[in-house]
Amino acid sequence: MSETARPWIERVIVANNASDVGPYPWIHAPDPATTLVWRRTMDGCGALRVVGPRTRAAYHPSKDLPLCIQVRINFGFVPTVLGVAACDVVDRVLPLHELWDSSADQLADDLAGIGDDPARAAAFLVATLDSRVREAEPDGHARASLVQAAAVELSTSESGAPATVSEVAHQLGVSERQLRNLFAATVGLPPKQVARLNRVRAVLDRTGRQPWGRLASDAGYYDQSHMIADFHHIMRVTPSQFAAGKLPVVPC
Repeated sequence: MSETARPWIERVIVANNASDVGPYPWIHAPDPATTLVWRRTMDGCGALRVVGPRTRAAYHPSKDLPLCIQVRINFGFVPTVLGVAACDVVDRVLPLHELWDSSADQLADDLAGIGDDPARAAAFLVATLDSRVREAEPDGHARASLVQAAAVELSTSESGAPATVSEVAHQLGVSERQLRNLFAATVGLPPKQVARLNRVRAVLDRTGRQPWGRLASDAGYYDQSHMIADFHHIMRVTPSQFAAGKLPVVPC
């Protein structure tokens, strides 16, 4: 089964040596998504970690990891895949064992036994998660579809400013309170905060490719000063400092 046939997967990222992982230092951008990460260390051991939604950026020195697999869970599917409310993992990195007990330990052992075969390890991890999804509550897909539709409406589009939470709830036929509760359970963050993080991520994607004023407008900010203040609060540096590589690296 392909990734596209699994609506609960946003993306699977496989890095099989340190040079594949990304820039130095590692930039952990703010992210409304929850990710399951398998990291295999130099000694052949490894660990499964749940990385919850990240409300502020973090910067760390690079690590020497021969194999790292990241399964990004699509919006609305955290309870279906992990069996936990997404609000319980916000700004946390925790061992999968804390959620699954012995099942997580068995999965970690199985992955370690596969050895240095990234494609096979990734396929095994995805298949294991997929089996849990098939056994989960039947309304998980419908709930996730509603949340995903709301997230799209709350994002800035070419047609103008994003809709308000109240407007989106009305469009989808639910109350504003129901929509907020759905976001808390399946995404972990309030709708407005998801939209805020996505605006900052839009700036990150376009940094260096547009003038700051145009970038602020396209990302949905009132003006450039609004963008700079919001970016600094979430990224811990200004847009200009980020573009120049002046990053606040701290030890892991």
